[in-house]
Amino acid sequence: MGAPMVKTSGHDAVLEFLNTVLAESKPYGDLLQSDDDVVLWLKKSGFLSDCLSPRFEPGELVAGARSLRELLRELIAQRKAGEKVEFARLNTRLAHGNYTMELVEVEQGRLQAIRRFSQDTVEQVLAPVALVGADLLAQADFKLVRKCEGDECPRWFYDRTKAHRRRWCNMAVCGNRQKAARFRTRMKAD
Repeated sequence: MGAPMVKTSGHDAVLEFLNTVLAESKPYGDLLQSDDDVVLWLKKSGFLSDCLSPRFEPGELVAGARSLRELLRELIAQRKAGEKVEFARLNTRLAHGNYTMELVEVEQGRLQAIRRFSQDTVEQVLAPVALVGADLLAQADFKLVRKCEGDECPRWFYDRTKAHRRRWCNMAVCGNRQKAARFRTRMKAD
């Protein structure tokens, strides 16, 4: 039996998938260094059941995950820039997502329809992420999908602030760096 995808909206999880790259300049930190890293991320993000650990040729899952991550990054950037989204490659990946629907009781008296994805191929294991990425591209308010304005910070986030003016992935890190850099520039000018 495949892993349940219980997320109804995993937009944040897809953006966090993009954020597994820690910096744009090389050498960069990549949280997905091995197949085990991918399995751990999928489980932590709710895309893979804790009881499942798919096994493929060494390096096959991490290569597939990195490829999907870069494809989603490219498509999200296209959508954010108002460009035509070249989604044919994502549709190819979505075509590999083999799943069945099942109705389950999640709490006493509360039912939920879930998808159970096959786990026979790398594409099937990653299909829930591709599906939620497609949903993000189709359904999200891209005025609120933002890339951090921090220097060389590749992180993306969904701005849920009241004023919708958030500029950084994390004020304590990127925001403070930007403010300190502006302060140093002003001090040099004086």
